[in-house]
Amino acid sequence: MFTVDQIKAAHSKVKSGADFPNYIQELIQLGVTSYETYVSDGHTEYFGKDAYQTSTTPTYDTLSIAEISNAEQFKIDLKAHQQGQTDYPTFCKDCAKSGIEKWAVAMDKMTCTYYDKAENELLTEIIPQ
Repeated sequence: MFTVDQIKAAHSKVKSGADFPNYIQELIQLGVTSYETYVSDGHTEYFGKDAYQTSTTPTYDTLSIAEISNAEQFKIDLKAHQQGQTDYPTFCKDCAKSGIEKWAVAMDKMTCTYYDKAENELLTEIIPQ
């Protein structure tokens, strides 16, 4: 199965949201079936076949997640990130300000779903291939 080190090597190639589709393809090749990234500290839980699971440690200082989500501002910030206008740390800060608690990627559906603190689904996007 995959290791956190393999995932980190794949993630090191991501400089902006424009690199996200290639990153997803590399994770699929490693055997990742889904993952959830938590905006508060950047840790990610990765899932594979046969109930395999591994996770990363927090990657930055704790961010405060807004109690009330702002889906419209989030969509603006997400679009900017996907176009390569912001780096990953900026995107995470933008998510926190907009009330995004986590995002979940499902490889079988090729979707990325963003959730607020109440587990409300704010947006689901199809991942370009």
